[in-house]
Amino acid sequence: MNNHSAGKINQSNPDMGFEKMLDGVDKYYTDKILTYGATAQGVDWNSEDSQILRFEQLLKVCSKHSDFSLIDYGCGYGALMDFLITKNCQFTYFGYDISNSMIQAAKKLYKDSNNAFFFGKQSDLQIADFTVASGIFNVKQEVEKNDWTIYILNILKELSFLSKQGFAFNMLTQYSDSDKMRSSLYYADPCFFFDYCKKNFSKNIALLHDYHLYEFTIIVRK
Repeated sequence: MNNHSAGKINQSNPDMGFEKMLDGVDKYYTDKILTYGATAQGVDWNSEDSQILRFEQLLKVCSKHSDFSLIDYGCGYGALMDFLITKNCQFTYFGYDISNSMIQAAKKLYKDSNNAFFFGKQSDLQIADFTVASGIFNVKQEVEKNDWTIYILNILKELSFLSKQGFAFNMLTQYSDSDKMRSSLYYADPCFFFDYCKKNFSKNIALLHDYHLYEFTIIVRK
């Protein structure tokens, strides 16, 4: 995505076979949770520490709020719930994931929580104060980069629609070490996505690229 601007992405064909693309994503993450269980590795992170570091960045979108509703878009087994609890947040949590195995694991883990709700259908989600999305744009597999970019822009519009006060998401950065980059992963230009969010969603945008992972986080405050 080097040197792209928002106007250079060809979005003339909205039907990019998203359902087929998501079938591949579903299988990828379902295989992870079935192999590693409800762990950081089960949602394709290297460690629990890195998972927590990502949560810390994403939740800066709602750090000044004491009581809020939040959608975890691509929730996995619901690990963000535990993080919110440890921070003594007052919140209502809505988890959404395309992997039924992830949703079942989350429902089992948090069956006694009266403030957590999990959904396997995007259409079941209702608008919340905030939405966060962690890692959902990373694994493109065999999808062409331009097609995956169009898919991401469509999801960002959905995140904005679902969020009354703001949303946050993270992505792998194109500034990663070239010898560690994998063709099956999507490495994004942070400047492009900052510019896109600034022009399309809000004037209040933060780009966080100062934590020790090969990625960045964008905060959109409405």
